[in-house]
Amino acid sequence: MSGHSKWATTKNKKAAIDSKRGKLFAKLIKNIEIAARLGGGDPDGNPTLYDAIVKAKKSSMPSDNIKRAIKRGSGAEAGAANYESITYEGYAPAGVGLIIECLTDNRNRAAAEVRSTLTKGNGSLATSGSVSFNFERKGQIVVPSDGLDYDKLFEIAAEAGAEDVKDEGEVYTVITGPEDLITVREALQKANIDYNSADLVMLPKTEVDLGLEDAQKVSKLIDNLDDLDDVQNIYSNWTASDEVMEQLDEEE
Repeated sequence: MSGHSKWATTKNKKAAIDSKRGKLFAKLIKNIEIAARLGGGDPDGNPTLYDAIVKAKKSSMPSDNIKRAIKRGSGAEAGAANYESITYEGYAPAGVGLIIECLTDNRNRAAAEVRSTLTKGNGSLATSGSVSFNFERKGQIVVPSDGLDYDKLFEIAAEAGAEDVKDEGEVYTVITGPEDLITVREALQKANIDYNSADLVMLPKTEVDLGLEDAQKVSKLIDNLDDLDDVQNIYSNWTASDEVMEQLDEEE
């Protein structure tokens, strides 16, 4: 996985217990509302909603918050915002490519905030297609590794159609084709294998290896983008050595 993916794993674990919890919840609620709006409010018949709910529960979101988000999204309760999905492409320092996915009820605000944050972080917006050509859409299932044998997971996932299983230390990351995400996730569930999240993501085809100084700049910029209310997901193509990642982790 890219350096940012490893970094995001650490950041997401911390987000549930620090001051970013509110922002994390807001992003998860948006996911639930959109999933319910597009596929209905019954998670048994809406796999996207099902996985959005699982992700919210894993982040310790109260059940009442989840239920209200489903009702708003499905139209059973008033108050849902009219979100639209917008994707921006950009560059961070050292030529690192960024794909920034937003859900917003104000396109002009989202564009202005993303552009301003990139500029302040010595980055820039890019033309459509100039970054995304180096990324591909994949399914990604994050599985806690504690007490789970890698070979067992690999066998079950591969038989269900997974492309790869990566050992990331505290978690295993199962990679699938976009069309196979739900099938593989269901196979893991049938085998009583717990999972933290199952999402469609953008993974880089090639990566930029960064030293500590550039990694610090890029991770700070990504953090600042992630703090924007309209930003849902950020994908990047940077990576770094284990030593650099450890130093970044110590700085938090």
